Amino acid sequence: MKLNIRRLNESDYETLVKWWDAWPEWQAPPKTFLPDNGTGGFIVEKNNIGVVAGFVYMTNSKAALLEWIISNPEYRESDRKDAIELLINAVEQVLKDQGIKHVFSIGRNNHLIETHKKLNWNVDNKPSYEIIKNI
Repeated sequence: MKLNIRRLNESDYETLVKWWDAWPEWQAPPKTFLPDNGTGGFIVEKNNIGVVAGFVYMTNSKAALLEWIISNPEYRESDRKDAIELLINAVEQVLKDQGIKHVFSIGRNNHLIETHKKLNWNVDNKPSYEIIKNI
């Protein structure tokens, strides 16, 4: 069966928290940190099983952020990379259709960085840090 993509809904957040918790270097962001309270993004599925998801932050410019890309740690099929590419390409198309000219993302996962490079994203080789303050 093929990969499908859909918008996130309220019930997906619990699943994504389990994914974040299963990856040792990740911490689940609170819903209030995510666009549209955790529904502002997309999930790729195969046979109704979530494979990868990501969130899109809209801005007041012609730019958007694609962030918090996370994959299902229990998904073992060989098309995980295809699912990540589908997610990124679909987000690009949705944003392009909305008149967005730039997409920005932050990443440290080597596989995800290599996927972005493959899809012609400009990847800065200097490390950067996420700087967050809860107020």
